[in-house]
Amino acid sequence: MSAAVLGNDTPWSEVHTLLIPAYLETLTMVGVVMVLVVLIGGASGVLLFNTSEFGLFPHRRLNRALGWTANMGRSLPFLVLMAAIIPFTKYITGTTIGIKAAIVPMVIAGTPFFARLVENALRDLPREVNSVGLVSCGSPWQIIIHAQLSEALPGIVAGITLNTISMIEYSAIAGTIGAGGIGYLAVLYGYQRFDHNIMISTIVVLIATIQLIQFIGDRVTRRLIK
Repeated sequence: MSAAVLGNDTPWSEVHTLLIPAYLETLTMVGVVMVLVVLIGGASGVLLFNTSEFGLFPHRRLNRALGWTANMGRSLPFLVLMAAIIPFTKYITGTTIGIKAAIVPMVIAGTPFFARLVENALRDLPREVNSVGLVSCGSPWQIIIHAQLSEALPGIVAGITLNTISMIEYSAIAGTIGAGGIGYLAVLYGYQRFDHNIMISTIVVLIATIQLIQFIGDRVTRRLIK
């Protein structure tokens, strides 16, 4: 049996022909998701903070509704969420497999998480940030852009780093529905076909990618703090 298993291994000289296209699919998937997550989640986080008692336009009911929505989006494990919204995913994309089908649940999972990260980054700011903007007769939009987000940028970049790593992990899980990418390659070849070379390669690539993203994120965050 061990000989048969070893016979299934892709030769090392051919691993890159499978790994590179899968890696590019993962980068495409995560890139599209993160653009949407930062835009939607960032706006939601700003709204969450500014409708709270610490914000520019406190509104208890709206804040509670937004908070409840964000908490609900973070409550379900990604695999459960992915399965639960299959009808919605099919309605939006017309399919339940492939990259397009994976993007929908990944955005839904990532947006509330990033919204909370942005809210926390804004909440950590000194209370004087809003006061200075108001005394300077700045509009709410000007205060949000030039005072709140500008001062909270290091925390927001750290949140983007953390969220990107989570989305890479989610993209691997999405491989179970044929979403493509590194996750699908690991499931199809590494698990179902017992291809050790592919499995080892995908693990190494994922670890290296996450380490690189964390390193870049930490460097950028430190520079912004200085």
